[in-house]
Amino acid sequence: MNVKKSYLAVLVIVAMVLGSALTYVGTEVVGLGQSGEAENGGQSEISTDEEKKEIIEEFGDMNAFSKVMRAYSIIESNYVEDVKQKTMIEGAIRGMLDSLEDPHSVYMDKETVDQFNQSIESSFEGIGAEVSMSDGHVTIVSPIKGSPAEEAGLQPKDQILKVDGNSLEGLSLNEAVAKIRGEKGTEVELTIQRPGISDTIKVSVVRDNIPVETVYPEVKNENGKKTGVIQITSFSQKTAEEFNKALSDLEDKGIEGLVIDVRGNPGGLFTSVETILENFIPEDQPYVIFEEKNGEKVRYYSGTKEKKDYPITVLTNQGSASASEILAAAMKEAGYPVVGEKSYGKGTVQKTLGMGDGSQIKLTTFKWLTPDGKWINEKGIKPTVEVKQPEFFYTTPVDINNSLTYNMNNESVANIQKMLEGIGYEPGRTDGYFSEQTVEAVEAFQKDHDLKVTGEVNQKTGEEIQTLVIEAVSSPENDRQLNRALEVLYQ
Repeated sequence: MNVKKSYLAVLVIVAMVLGSALTYVGTEVVGLGQSGEAENGGQSEISTDEEKKEIIEEFGDMNAFSKVMRAYSIIESNYVEDVKQKTMIEGAIRGMLDSLEDPHSVYMDKETVDQFNQSIESSFEGIGAEVSMSDGHVTIVSPIKGSPAEEAGLQPKDQILKVDGNSLEGLSLNEAVAKIRGEKGTEVELTIQRPGISDTIKVSVVRDNIPVETVYPEVKNENGKKTGVIQITSFSQKTAEEFNKALSDLEDKGIEGLVIDVRGNPGGLFTSVETILENFIPEDQPYVIFEEKNGEKVRYYSGTKEKKDYPITVLTNQGSASASEILAAAMKEAGYPVVGEKSYGKGTVQKTLGMGDGSQIKLTTFKWLTPDGKWINEKGIKPTVEVKQPEFFYTTPVDINNSLTYNMNNESVANIQKMLEGIGYEPGRTDGYFSEQTVEAVEAFQKDHDLKVTGEVNQKTGEEIQTLVIEAVSSPENDRQLNRALEVLYQ
């Protein structure tokens, strides 16, 4: 291949990329995960010396890009196998984004963009979990309510190391997600590393259709008070509309207080949380501050004249991230109590910029600050009233290759002990030592559930214990956080 000809071809490609970049600079999109397209479809041509001069002024000396062009030319001319131009260019784009060391800034090819838009708009097939890249590992932000991921016991901060025995090391977030997703009814085995547990866990999840139903209202009668509870599982395109309708319906039923539950909510569209907050935050105080790269701060206000005439609390946990943290921070600093656990800690805003061919770059463009000007990134929002769930809520899925027996001492035993305690049996201890009292607790459980009474925990006994734990977790009476939030309302 003629090197000079190749070099000129690369010049044209780079020029088109730079021209597109100039177009994106002027694109204004406010929203978490909201798509922004350049006015001319994301492409422009560089046809005059003046435009080239503008590019140099905007991006620096072209010599800085000549190294990239030279590398492309060398690889294309000398590499032992044929090189696909598209693969090379997309690899360069991914490399630039990787150099930012920001897990939330990523390149998405057209297929990934379609999946991303589908998850925001309607439904998708998969395990039902929001993930991000943290310290080089695919990490669960939060499982979606009622999803296979939640039912399998996956938790925020879980790191997915392998999919069906194949390591995810070295893959981009989008590449990893493509392996985790799949058709409804198919099974995927995930190898999980959970914080605080030395051994990895293998979790089998059956993929399903994940509907993007995001608002779940109900009325509770507690201590003679009619209380509305609205759970928001994510902020998608229709969330604000659904929330406002649910709130109006609850008010028509005469609620005397309200709990807004954003536990396990991984975030979503800023426009949705913005509309919801306009119900509660008075017009004289901001509900969020966006900070641009130059340090300029933009404050957002609602048009609400006054607060509601009934008390409100907000529920959070470590799976509450991004847009749900905007809501929690705004409500907390407006004087509403926040109950539960410290939130995830994502204090940045992304916007998606079209590349002209259906692909997009999702790029961090703002920091968001609480109304008091605090940046919660990697810190989270500390609740006003801290409440942890019962210990068995945090147990791991049962995976027993060899039976757990008397005198053993390991994390698997500790896990089973916490489960037994949570469903009403008394193992005597939960530190991982399989004591005589733990044997008695296992025997009592096996007798009550028509299992062979051995005092040992094999896979069958372990799975039966886990089934009851899942039922116990779903029982409202065991939800300490919600029950405390209801108490706080009327104190």
